[in-house]
Amino acid sequence: MKSPLLSLPGAVPAEGPDEGVAAHYGDLFREQRELAGGRAFTDLSHRGVITVTGPDRLAWLHLLVTQHVSELPAGQAAEALVLSPHGHVEHALYLVDDGTTTWAHVEPGTQAELLAYLEKMKFMYRVEVADATAEYAVLHLPAGHAAAPGAAAVRELPWGRDLFVPRAELAAVAAGLGSPAGVWAHEALRIEAHRPRLGFETDHRTIPHEVDWLRTAVHLNKGCYRGQETVARVHNLGKPPRRLVFLHLDGTEETLPPHGTELRTAADPTGRPVGFVTSSARHWELGPIALALVKRNTPVDGVLLAGTVPGTQDVVVEP
Repeated sequence: MKSPLLSLPGAVPAEGPDEGVAAHYGDLFREQRELAGGRAFTDLSHRGVITVTGPDRLAWLHLLVTQHVSELPAGQAAEALVLSPHGHVEHALYLVDDGTTTWAHVEPGTQAELLAYLEKMKFMYRVEVADATAEYAVLHLPAGHAAAPGAAAVRELPWGRDLFVPRAELAAVAAGLGSPAGVWAHEALRIEAHRPRLGFETDHRTIPHEVDWLRTAVHLNKGCYRGQETVARVHNLGKPPRRLVFLHLDGTEETLPPHGTELRTAADPTGRPVGFVTSSARHWELGPIALALVKRNTPVDGVLLAGTVPGTQDVVVEP
């Protein structure tokens, strides 16, 4: 779904998973500075939007997701996962309830599969789920940015706000938000903050513990949900096989290592891979940075090679 904000001056379309919105508007580092300073916004209208209505909506969602949402106060943001029966991450939902409707935005293109799963799980509960992507779009405002009129729902976050706005009013709402910052700027700040993203920091065998979602998207003292046995077992008895790390990359290389680039230790550059790059970006202050998944026993003080690009680690998930 192509955003009307791609008609703004300087807009360069993003590719891959973020197709449909702007990668940047001609000045990546300025956009990052403006976004970090609370003076810009990011168009996330390519993301899927799911709504849940009905008197049982929160109690029903509570049974399906990893987060405690049965008593979620109106206006309070939540982050939740849907897991496979074996505890692997299948979906990531970014939620808010407005008192009558639960709003969630999800990764682009994942809403149909998620909706099909939710429909199968309705049983006798008084709920209605809908794919609202065609009617509503998401805009992100950083911390410090004033709230915008015209939003149907707002997710208040420590690092900003997510606005659910009528898609027909997207251009008009955006016009009152200041300068635009593309998804490349948004991604650079996400990577800096060590926040995982479905399909980037995850693959078919990712469990929440590996990417720090145990801290933000999983409630360890709630009732049963699909995949809970794996979550509890690894948390109480074991250790995750992989861990998320933040990489400060060598800035002399002209290209960034893309998603999937194998990692090896500088001490054994021809040896077996110890992990792979999940996301990378050029940051306006830190230079080239990345997130990566590595084997749990990879030394935390060792230099890693992303292809030929060396990088030092900051621990995100403790080994």
